Amino acid sequence: MTERQNISSGSPFEPVLGYCRAVRIGDSISVSGTGPARPDGTVDPDPEAQAARSLEIITAALAEAGATPADVVRTRVYLTDAADFEAVARAHGAVFGEIRPANSTVVVAALLNPEWKVEIEADAIVID
Repeated sequence: MTERQNISSGSPFEPVLGYCRAVRIGDSISVSGTGPARPDGTVDPDPEAQAARSLEIITAALAEAGATPADVVRTRVYLTDAADFEAVARAHGAVFGEIRPANSTVVVAALLNPEWKVEIEADAIVID
């Protein structure tokens, strides 16, 4: 049996919903939908800054699981406004431009926090 590693980000939603930021089993890592909240709970209104913050949190979870952005094979980006695509794409490209994981970007009616304009998920495979 392969050991399971749960990675928590300290989000107040984790114990309420019963989830963690990321899960690693074997060489696979799944990172939950990640919003742009700062440690104090505030959110930058700029969509590019929000995407960059979400990716910071994802990168930290990957590191705790023994991975880097280079191990990411798929991302999912959820936007509340299609007009924010280019700004969010710049932040995503700053991290993944050379890596080029598979990606889906979708527009949704809303996210958990009304201040959030973006939420991002990632899947990684670590090859030793």
